Amino acid sequence: MSFVLICTDKPGALDIRKANREAHLAYVAETGVVSVAGPLLDDNGDMAGSLLVVDVDTRAEAETWAAGDPYARADLFSKVEIRGFKRVR
Repeated sequence: MSFVLICTDKPGALDIRKANREAHLAYVAETGVVSVAGPLLDDNGDMAGSLLVVDVDTRAEAETWAAGDPYARADLFSKVEIRGFKRVR
């Protein structure tokens, strides 16, 4: 099953995002469950969140993946929403 993670950065946290970006990208590559990923942008075009689609069997696995993300461990996000996702196209 797929789950979409919509992660909103804390205000003023761009430096935290930049400092942890390489570790986050490595985690995405190493875990092998992410099929779609990219930063959400604010009105100025700066990174302000993340959108990821993870392909795992259960919501609990999606939650575990999200908690292990270096961005989450660095306390970057003010909010993380996890929802089931059905790919149509």
